[in-house]
Amino acid sequence: MIVGWGALSPFSSRPVYRGVAEASVYIAQEVRGKGIGTALLSRLIEESERNGYWTLLGKIFPENAASLALVKRYGFREVGVLRRIGQQDGVWRDVVLLECRLAG
Repeated sequence: MIVGWGALSPFSSRPVYRGVAEASVYIAQEVRGKGIGTALLSRLIEESERNGYWTLLGKIFPENAASLALVKRYGFREVGVLRRIGQQDGVWRDVVLLECRLAG
């Protein structure tokens, strides 16, 4: 059973943004709060620094307080809100946009 996953996705194909990636972490609802998200995000950050990334981006629904708290513990900061950027089950959704500057 897969309980979670993490991924780094390129921000852009343009060379100027080669060190920028979107970090995504998803955890199955039944195992949230057990440290899996922390472990995955920590590993994503380590691997991104090792592979020459200098900035990670994140997009989180504003009501997802647990995810917002998690990424902020790792140095992500809010840079804005994308209003009505997506639809989920026919409902328009806002997304908080976050960034984390890495050591690289």
